[in-house]
Amino acid sequence: MTITDRIEINPKVMMGKPVIRGTRIPVELILRKLSEKSTEADLLDAYPQLTPDDIQAAIRYAADTPL
Repeated sequence: MTITDRIEINPKVMMGKPVIRGTRIPVELILRKLSEKSTEADLLDAYPQLTPDDIQAAIRYAADTPL
């Protein structure tokens, strides 16, 4: 299932957790790292396949997900 052009949910990838499209990087991981004071630059360094738009998409996804 496509959530946005950057976030997808696929039961065959990371047990169906929302991930950055084309990767196995869960949205949850990005949000957790940001909450632990990692910067966007830190994330881009640690995960070279990420783009700044991917990080923003993860934040938007979290903001739009009901609690």
